[in-house]
Amino acid sequence: MYEQLVAEGYLESKRGSATRVTCGGVPRPPYPAPGETPQPFQEQVLHCDLDPGFPSLSAFPRTAWLAAYRAGLSALTDAELGYPPPAGLLSLRREVASYLGRVRSMPTSTDDLVITGGTFDALAVIADCLREAGHSTIAVEDPSNPHLLRMFTAHGLEPVPIAVDEEGLDVSRLDGSGCRAVLVTPAHQYPLGVQLSPQRRRALIDWAIKGDCLVIEDDYDAEYRYDRAALGALRTLAPTVVAYLGTLSKTLAPGLRIGWLAAPAWLCASVRNRKHVGDRGDNVITQAAVREFLGTGGYDRHLRSTRLQYRRLRENLLESVSTHLPDCTPIGIEAGLHVVIRLPEHEQDSTLVEHLATAGIRVAALTAYRHHHSGFPGLVLGWAQARPNQLATSIQTLAGIRGILASERRTPAARPGLRDSL
Repeated sequence: MYEQLVAEGYLESKRGSATRVTCGGVPRPPYPAPGETPQPFQEQVLHCDLDPGFPSLSAFPRTAWLAAYRAGLSALTDAELGYPPPAGLLSLRREVASYLGRVRSMPTSTDDLVITGGTFDALAVIADCLREAGHSTIAVEDPSNPHLLRMFTAHGLEPVPIAVDEEGLDVSRLDGSGCRAVLVTPAHQYPLGVQLSPQRRRALIDWAIKGDCLVIEDDYDAEYRYDRAALGALRTLAPTVVAYLGTLSKTLAPGLRIGWLAAPAWLCASVRNRKHVGDRGDNVITQAAVREFLGTGGYDRHLRSTRLQYRRLRENLLESVSTHLPDCTPIGIEAGLHVVIRLPEHEQDSTLVEHLATAGIRVAALTAYRHHHSGFPGLVLGWAQARPNQLATSIQTLAGIRGILASERRTPAARPGLRDSL
């Protein structure tokens, strides 16, 4: 394995010196001296992007989208080119309601829906609505996206991390949290990938009903399930206490900045008011294009195509992990666009991420998603933007780096540190 990595330019081996990690044959930016500012990652050579936050951007259906964009724009009246309704175009809300009923078995009407600028836009508006309603805190999963915590703080809510285990959010901790709202990813927890168990789903709904609380359901990648049909949405169980978030960021592209919110009547009305006051609604031409894309079947065709593509990439990744990382456990492999590689307890995921970045491979450390609760180390790998050969090479490079670090731990005085040898 080391010989192959040397041949491909990812490791450099010289007689009488330590093995070095390179950037796929391209000179590596040097580590900064103490006190110097690190070189931004985007300026480094990027061989493989395994960022878990993206779909395959190269798979964006440009031709079909351009046709939908033209058709949507042509169908808009002159009046509709003015400021859109705060809830979004009625015709788009009809298509979204139909889609949610067909794909997520969620009875939804146009009155329940607000078109948003994506998940973060929806959550920022909800945070403002909750603060106006007297909330000062919101429960979040731990681990979860750290950007969400910063966003809630910026909008006046204190995020309260609640531990996640193999059954999902530990609902029993909500009673003592002082929170009356919680954000969850029940179908495919981000980033661990576990499902909220049936017992905890019922307990979460009971908590919300009894305490007059709000559950915010982020259904960010439910379209991609590989072993069975997607887990049912929480909102189907209790639409009066669950606000449901959907987005095109994980299926088409984050750059579209469009999603939807299906919410209880009181929250829907409040969100519409905030949208009217805050941004006067979202891009009406993009809304019209999405309406056409949904209504003509373009979205369904794109999902079928990418689902097959992602399944193959997932299988390639898991095969490489099984071959080259036999002591690591992949978690959350049943759905979505990323996997967590659980590392042995003695390894530091942040150190591996640093060295992989030096080799031009971008991954995320699981510890970067943890807030108050500790847990096992791991790497969060997104496979959607990679090619099969890139996945295999990246896993081999990871195995090589782990081997070097393990050798240094066994004989610390026999060779220079890995960082010193880079």
